[in-house]
Amino acid sequence: MIHSVYPIAQAGYDSAGQASADIKRQLKQLGVDSKIIRRVAVACYEAEMNLIIHSLGGAIELSIEDGWITLQIHDKGPGIPDVELAKKEGFSTAGEDARSLGFGAGMGLPNMMRNTDDFLIASQVGVGTLMIMKFKLV
Repeated sequence: MIHSVYPIAQAGYDSAGQASADIKRQLKQLGVDSKIIRRVAVACYEAEMNLIIHSLGGAIELSIEDGWITLQIHDKGPGIPDVELAKKEGFSTAGEDARSLGFGAGMGLPNMMRNTDDFLIASQVGVGTLMIMKFKLV
């Protein structure tokens, strides 16, 4: 079993992509198929950017066991008022700071869902959001 935790800071644009790059590197070292690595990297990067743009800070946890790669993403608020709306392509609540840097196109959750074999999201306004993304290794 492999388990790694990556803390992600609110508005941490200077370190954006470091967690997903490290996870990609780990998967390559383990000999994971490149098509699976690509899917994990895309979903992980989207989650990482959502934490940076929308949360008050959080973490990405990677675990690999029993034929599955699992990414668990959790944050400290503000939560998502309408999860179903947030899942729609093009919907974004990103602020001007994120948009000025080229982020906030509203493709984060759709790209995560498209690249995972199993996707779960739960959010409570004022508390935070939990996402679990799973990728089958076979």
